[in-house]
Parts: sequence; C-alpha cells; structure tokens
Amino acid sequence: MAGFVIAVLIILALYFGKDILIPLALSVLLAFLLEPLVSRLKKWGLPQLPSIALVVLFALSVLGGAATYLGYQLGNLSQELPQYQDTIKQKLDSLKSFTSGPSVWDGAIRTIDTVESSIQQVTPTEKKEGVQQVEVVGQESSTTETAIQWGAKILHPLATIGIVFLFVVLILLSRKDLHDRLLKLLGGNLNVGTDALDEAADRIGTYLRMQLLVNVTYGLPMALGLWLIGVPAAMMWGIVAIGMRFLPYVGPMISALFPITLVFAVDPGWNMVLWTIGLILLLELISNNVIEPWLYGESTGLSTLAIILAATFWTTLWGPAGLILSTPLTACLLVLSNYIPALGFIKILIGSEPVLTPPERFYQRLVADDVDDALEVAEDYIEQKLPKKPSEEVVVRKVNSFYDDVAIPAIRLFSQGHSTEASAEHRLRMHQGLKLFNHDFQHKYPSPKTGDPIQVVCLGARWEIDVLTSSMLAHGLSLRKIAAQSHSEVLIQSKIDVFESLSEDVQVICISIFHQQPLAQIRLLNHRIRKRLPNTKIIFATWGNVSDELRDEIQNRFQPDAVVSTVNELMLSIDALMLQQGENPARELLAENEPERLAALHELQLLQPETLLIYQQYIEEACQAFNVKYAQISLVDEIWVNTPASPLADENQNPIEAGIPREESICTHLVHQNEALIIEDIDRDPRFSHNPELNKNKIKFYAGVPLRNKQGLVLGSLCILDKQIRHMSEDDLVLLNQLAEDLIQTLSNDRAQAQKLEEIAKLQQAEPTQGLSS
Repeated sequence: MAGFVIAVLIILALYFGKDILIPLALSVLLAFLLEPLVSRLKKWGLPQLPSIALVVLFALSVLGGAATYLGYQLGNLSQELPQYQDTIKQKLDSLKSFTSGPSVWDGAIRTIDTVESSIQQVTPTEKKEGVQQVEVVGQESSTTETAIQWGAKILHPLATIGIVFLFVVLILLSRKDLHDRLLKLLGGNLNVGTDALDEAADRIGTYLRMQLLVNVTYGLPMALGLWLIGVPAAMMWGIVAIGMRFLPYVGPMISALFPITLVFAVDPGWNMVLWTIGLILLLELISNNVIEPWLYGESTGLSTLAIILAATFWTTLWGPAGLILSTPLTACLLVLSNYIPALGFIKILIGSEPVLTPPERFYQRLVADDVDDALEVAEDYIEQKLPKKPSEEVVVRKVNSFYDDVAIPAIRLFSQGHSTEASAEHRLRMHQGLKLFNHDFQHKYPSPKTGDPIQVVCLGARWEIDVLTSSMLAHGLSLRKIAAQSHSEVLIQSKIDVFESLSEDVQVICISIFHQQPLAQIRLLNHRIRKRLPNTKIIFATWGNVSDELRDEIQNRFQPDAVVSTVNELMLSIDALMLQQGENPARELLAENEPERLAALHELQLLQPETLLIYQQYIEEACQAFNVKYAQISLVDEIWVNTPASPLADENQNPIEAGIPREESICTHLVHQNEALIIEDIDRDPRFSHNPELNKNKIKFYAGVPLRNKQGLVLGSLCILDKQIRHMSEDDLVLLNQLAEDLIQTLSNDRAQAQKLEEIAKLQQAEPTQGLSS
C-alpha cells in the first residue's frame, strides 16, 4: 500500500510540476547531445567557457536558421495555395463521385437510415409555443487584445526555449559537480554509482545521436526525392521530417501527411501523389529495417512494448514534450533498475533482455509441452555469434556447447524439483518433450555415418532423464566423428542386462547420473562393469551434483578413469583416453588458413625491440584490471609460440625472445578453435593437467582471447593466468577482448605505436614524481 501511495504522489508531482520539469528534462537531453562537442573542443585546447559558448551558439544558429527557413517557405506556400483551389475542388468531387457509387454496404446503410428515421418520427421533438430561438454571439476582440493573445502564444515557446538553453549552459558548466551530487544521492558505493551514471549517459547520448543520424538519413533523401518529383518546398518537408521523427510513432505519420496533402492540392492528376506515397514507403522500409537496426543496436535496452507504453504514459502527463522525452526518461529508469535492487521489477517489465536464462527457457518450453519452441531456443543459442559461413567443426562445437550450457542445466533444474515441485503431468510432459526434442534436434544436426565399430557407449544409470541425456552425449560424440551409441534401457532396476549387448570393441563406457547422492549407484555399477568388462574404461558423469568434494571421493573410492560434470570435460576426457601412448594432438592443431595466418604474422614484424615496452604496458594493465598474478601475450608461429615480455619467462632469457614450444602452449588450442578459451580449473582439463610449463608455475586458471588482424586472422592471444581457480564473467571477457583489440590495432599501425610509446614515456616520468609526493 505504501508503494502505491508513493507512486501516486510521484505521478501527481510530475503532472503538476510539468511547467518546471519539462524545460529541465529537455535541457538535460540537449546537454547530453552537445557535451561530446564541448569535450572535443576542450581536447583541442579551448577553455571550457568558450567551448560551451561556441557549441550553444552553434545549436541556436542551427535551430534559428531552420526556423527562419521554415517560416519563409510557409509564407511563400500560403501565398501559392489559392492557386490550387480548383485542383482541390476537382479532386474532392472525383472522390465524392467515386464513393457515392453503389457498394455492397448500401443495403445495410439504407436499413439503418430507415430505422433511425422511424425512431425520430415516433418521438418527435416538442416545440413550445411562444418561445423564441436565440443565437449567442461572442463579443469580438479588439485589435489590441488580439495582438496580446498572439504575442502570448509566440512569447511562451520562446521563453521556454530560452529557459532550456539557460539550463543547458548551467549543466555544461557544472557537469562534474552535478555528477558528484548524483553519485552521493545514489549511495555510498562509488563504483556502482559511477557505473550507473556512465551507463545512463552512454545509453541516452547514444540514443539521441543515433536518432539524429537516423532522422538525417531519412530527411535528406526525402527532400531530394520530393524535389525530383516536383513537390513545392521539398527541402522544407525534409527538415520537417528530421524534426518530427523525434516524436516516436506519431512524428513519422505527421511528417508524411504534409507533403502528401500538398501534392494532392498541387497535381491535377494522381501521379505525384502516388510517387510521393511510394517514396515515403520506401524510405520507411529502409529506415526501419536497415538504418535503425544498424545504428541503434541495443542503445536503449527497452522492449518495443515498453517504448509504446512509455510514450503513452509520458504523453498523458506532459503532452507532446512527454512524447519526445518518453524513451530517454524510461531508459534512465531502466538503468536505475539495474543497480537498485528495489527497482529490479522494472527491469523485468520494460527491459529488452530475456528475463529467463536459456536453461530456464528450455525447461519451461518442455514443461509447457511446446517442443517447437524448445527447438527454437536451441537453434537461437547455436546460431548466436556464428560466423556467416561456419565450418563443420564450429557448428559441432556449438551443438555440444548447447548440451553443456542449456540442455543439461535445464534437466538438472527438473531433477532438483522432480519429487517436490513437479506434478505428475509436468514429469510426463518433460519426458515426452525430451524424447521428441532429441529426435527432432538430432535429425536437424545429423551425425555422419562412418561405419566404424562402436568405441564409446553412453548409458543412463537409473532414471529416464539419465537415458535421455546419454542420447544427447552419444549424438555429440558422433558429430565429433567418434563412433558412439546410447541405449534406451536404464542400468539399475532394468529387466534387460545392457552389458551383455555391448561389443568387445567398446573402449569407453560413459554413465550419466542425475541423482544428487550417486555414491550407491556408482558403487553398484562400477562393480558390475569391472566384473563384466575389466578392460573397458569408465567415465561417471555426475550431472546432479557438481561439487569437487564428491568428484574427489568418487575418484578415491572407485578409481574410475574419469569423473566429469560438464559435456566439455567429458569430450576432453574421452579424447585423452583414446590417445595412443606418446601421442600429442596439439601437433595437429592447425588453423584452416594456416599459410595466410603465418604470412600475416610475419608481415607485421611484431618482435622488434622497440615494441617490448608496449607488451610490458599491456601485460601490466591486464594484471591490474583483472587482479591476476600473470598476463601473457602469445604470438603463434609455425613451431614456436613467442611470448614477449612474459612474466613466466626465464629470467636469463631476452624478454623479446621469450617463448615456448607450440605443442605445449594453450594458445595453440585457442588459435585452432578461433574463439576465446576459458579454463577455470586447469586440473580438470585433461589437455593441460599434465602440462609441464603450467605445472612448473602452478597455474590453475587461464582465460585468453584472440588477437585478430583486420582480415580476421588469429595471430595469437592475450591471456590472463592465476594460481587460483577463478570465474570469468561476461563483462570481464568483454574488457579482455577490448584490450586485445586495442593491442593489435596499436601493433598494426606505426603511428599508433608511436603514440603508445609517448604515453608510456609520460607514465614512466610521472611515477617518480608520484612517489616523492606521497
């Protein structure tokens, strides 16, 4: 109840305070739009006050010039309109004659008219005798009163514009002070407050600049097209379109109505009308489907429904000004909801990002008996961030990533509430839905038929979901060209002895278990397999319990060949178990375009002595930003991975010549898979758990991103390493990618290298001064 009262009070304050709040809000938006120009002038050496004065005068000049031009064109147009009276009358008569012809609705219209006239005859209006009809005529205003009324209408918007620009100047002058005051209002956490204000400024500034750019790319072609068609005052209608499109939804319709109405009056025929309508429709299609998605992206973060509701709400409160301000104001509210927990419901209601995670969406679609939507969730996840022409290996990796990140976590959600939250109907839908999904999904991504003897068998321990998961694993292995199959029967409490049907060629048995306490099942199955198939390797996949303590206990008590809890671990463990003695797969990991990649690497000449300071600077920045022990830049050559300035290099080695053999480097795998590589616990990755270089430095964590040149070729990696197990968030990965992009751009351009070296020299000169002052 208290929240409802507060909301009502806020809405009333917004409504009754609109005379003050509207100019203030408009000035804030205009300040967001002009601030980059002020900052640019200040960077060029101009003081703050002259920079603000120049930018504000420029904005006033643009608006004043546009208003003057529009007034001049409207004056000319008003003088010419009487010439087109005959054309307008002729077209209206033709439309009237067209609409007055017979139609299929004439019978219904005549019936309604007859009924209406009958009702009027039954209840005639009574006329009182002796009562004279009187017509009220208002008193005509004098010339002075009329002038005052018109003056008020003109001066009021001019005064509002003056107040807005005054606020703009004050905001630009005291921007930092206002920033600090808002930080204080948001609370004591300066990090969170800074992020919130930066995000709000970035979203609103980007939205306004992109909106202006979209409007210009619409208005200028419109003016040119109308001029070619022969519409009077074509440039004016282009300017009107640029301004009116700041009004969401309504503005484009109004800006289109003016030229269409004018050509209706000007052209005796219909050609100009049709050409004008066609031009506007074409521009709308291009703007809405090409320009806006390309420029906007996710600049506001608002859903389409939220934008429409916001436009309705703010227009109701503040009129046309509210329509202009609706999107920026609602975007600010969305940003606050990201950082203030009490406003989290707003993000759910108006945000454009999905509120359910992919596993939750996949699970919900299956429980709702909507297998088609579950398939759509899977396809969206796989196609996300895929290159335009992905290789078969990339698609296979994405399919297995879907199993790992979406399907199995969704089944884990179901297993956790199997006996408590899920009803019998939910369990039935889930089982049937997973069967249908597996069938359709495996049909969409068919595994190659090699004809090789089965090497890996995936089996379910006790539950139906264990069996369905084993089918997914067999499919993922088959896509990787490992002969694998699954079985439709569970191993425990089954009338069929599944092990009797297994071939002697089977090298690995993988058993899926979703039970949260699987030790009893593992003890029973381990004993049966060791007794029946003593030479077969065993992998237990404990999907229902992913704790390290359980993994260690299973490994110590039952000595299986591997215990895994992710699909990626399973695939890597099977690869390791099937290797021949002394075989190293890293030697075969070559990029598809290896010759072009090596040529691009050698062309840049990245191991010059003068680049050492640049490598050291980026390594230091990465270590400080991510709070890790080590960072490294790897350049993958034909047989050697160069790691200039690496903190892991031998102390006696020349820093610019540091490196390790290619087959021992994690970066070799990153270059091969052509995407970021994150290993949160190296001990759980069989590819690197026995790597001598990593073991020597006790490295537990690795996260690397590619160093790509302009042609998209991966020349190496920028990575961070630590002696502790860590988690890499999406935001951290974005920042690491930004550092990598900045590094490769610096190394690829002589001018950028020189600028970076100058910055490093300034930093080195500043360090002793800071030390003395402290």
